[in-house]
Amino acid sequence: MKVLIAGGAGFIGSTVASRLLDAGHTPVVVDNLVTGRREFCYGRIFHEGDIADAALVDDVLRRHPDIEAVVHCAALTVVPDSVARPVDYYRANVAATVEFVDRLLVHGVRRLIYSSSASIYQPGPHLAVDETSPLGAANPYAHTKLVVERMLADIAASSPLNVLSLRYFNPIGADPALRTGLQLAAPSHALGRLIHAHRTGEPFPVAGLDWPTRDGSGLRDYVHVWDLASAHLRALERFDGLFPASGAGHTAINLGTGTGTTVLELIAAFNALVDPPVEVAEAPRRPGDCVGAYTRSRLARDLLGWRAERDLPTGIADSLAWFRRRERLLPDLAAPLATS
Repeated sequence: MKVLIAGGAGFIGSTVASRLLDAGHTPVVVDNLVTGRREFCYGRIFHEGDIADAALVDDVLRRHPDIEAVVHCAALTVVPDSVARPVDYYRANVAATVEFVDRLLVHGVRRLIYSSSASIYQPGPHLAVDETSPLGAANPYAHTKLVVERMLADIAASSPLNVLSLRYFNPIGADPALRTGLQLAAPSHALGRLIHAHRTGEPFPVAGLDWPTRDGSGLRDYVHVWDLASAHLRALERFDGLFPASGAGHTAINLGTGTGTTVLELIAAFNALVDPPVEVAEAPRRPGDCVGAYTRSRLARDLLGWRAERDLPTGIADSLAWFRRRERLLPDLAAPLATS
C-alpha cells in the first residue's frame, strides 16, 4: 500500500513512516520542514512543501496515482505557543487542512486518517475519558484540533471521503531502531523537559501542584510513539471495515494506555533510570495548561485489534536512548518553534 503522510518529517509522522516501511508499505512524505527534519526523510519518497499549496499537492497526487490512503500529521503542537500565537496555529492547523482536503477530494482520495488529540476532551472528576466524553478545548492548540475534527465530519457527511480521527494522548519514546525521535533539542512536554533538566543539571519545574489529582500535579496518559505508529498501521489495514458500506463517514478512536500518570509519578519513574536524579522545583501553571486525562476506552482494541504494549519505563528508556543518539543525527536548529 502506498500512503501519503502529511507532516511525515515530524516526530509522529516519521515514526508512522518507519512502521509502514517495516510492514512492507510505501510512505510518501510531504512536509514543509518548518518543524520537521529533512534527515528523517532520507531514503524515503519526500516532497518538500506545504499542504496548503494546492499546486504542490496536485503534483504529488499526480506523481503517485496509486496512493490508497492519507495520514495527516501536519500541525503545530506546543500549547503555550498556541496561546501566544493563535493566528499561526489556526493558519497552520485549520486553514491549511481546508486547502489540503479540498485537493484530496478533487483527486478522489477516499481514506483519511487525521492525527487528532485527547486535549479536545473536557474530563470529568475522575479524569478518565472515552470517545463519548464531553468535548471542550482548553487552549488554542486543542481548539484547532476540535475545529478540524468537526470540519472533517461535515465534509465526510457530504462526500465519499471516510475520515478516522485518532485521538492521541501523550506520545513518548522513539522508534526502537532509533531512526527517528523528537527532533527538538529541548522539547516543551514533560518528559522532554525532564531529559533537558537531567542533561543540564537544572531543577525540573513542575507546572502547578494544585491540580485536582492524587498528588496535585497534572495527569497524563503516556503512550509509546511506536505503539501509536502500530495503531496507524492497524487502522490503514482495517480502514474500510470501520465505515458502513452504504456511504462515507467520520469516526474517532482514542489511543492511550488506559493508565493515568501524574507528573510527580513520571519524575519518580525517570529518576529510577538516571543518575544523578533530577531535582524538582514548584512552578506556576503554564498558559493553556489543563489537568489532563487518560483513556478508559476499549474501542481501539475492538475496532483495530490494538492495545498499547510498551510501558512507561520503556518509553522513558527509549527517549533517553534517542537523545543520546540525536546529537549525532540532527544538527540543532537555531530557533525551533514546535514539533509537527
